[in-house]
Amino acid sequence: MKLYYAPGACSLADHIAMHEAGLKFDRVKVDLKNKVAEDGRPFDEINPKSYVPVVELDDGHTLTENIAILSWVAKQAPDLAPSNDKDGIKLLEMLAFISTEIHKQFGRVLRPTSDAEAAAAKEKIDKRFSLIATMMKGDYLFGDSMSVADAYLFTMLTWAKKLGVEMPSKLQAFYDRVRERPAVKLAFEHEGLQ
Repeated sequence: MKLYYAPGACSLADHIAMHEAGLKFDRVKVDLKNKVAEDGRPFDEINPKSYVPVVELDDGHTLTENIAILSWVAKQAPDLAPSNDKDGIKLLEMLAFISTEIHKQFGRVLRPTSDAEAAAAKEKIDKRFSLIATMMKGDYLFGDSMSVADAYLFTMLTWAKKLGVEMPSKLQAFYDRVRERPAVKLAFEHEGLQ
């Protein structure tokens, strides 16, 4: 199995979750600017969408999109999903919220068409972070155990820190706690992040 990633990109969430799950996988770094994988393959042949993450399974099938990959990881390691969520609906709901309401807004901060657009996106991110802080059920999103959704939220918080976007103190404490997890440290080491 292979994870195609770009250092510090949203694929970091999958990288962390796969380590948390104890999955064995190879990592293939992708140069998104030049659209080439470090193994020399044109990246558009791997993913015609031209972005990470991509997980290439041992049977040759590929998975793309954080929601799909993180849901798949949770099926491989059920401890990474909420224990009271038999159908995975609450996990899917949180993954969709992070993807559409937070991740999407960072695109408007990183590549704004105007200063006003960037400011509006940061304001939305602030509101979404405040809401998520009230939704947390314990040390993590769903209680006292890490989930794949926590890996995704953590990745968004790394972007927030890098871009100077404020986060509530509860999320700062969450960030600090998750940053110390062995799986996170390993993913950061693999991706050359600080």
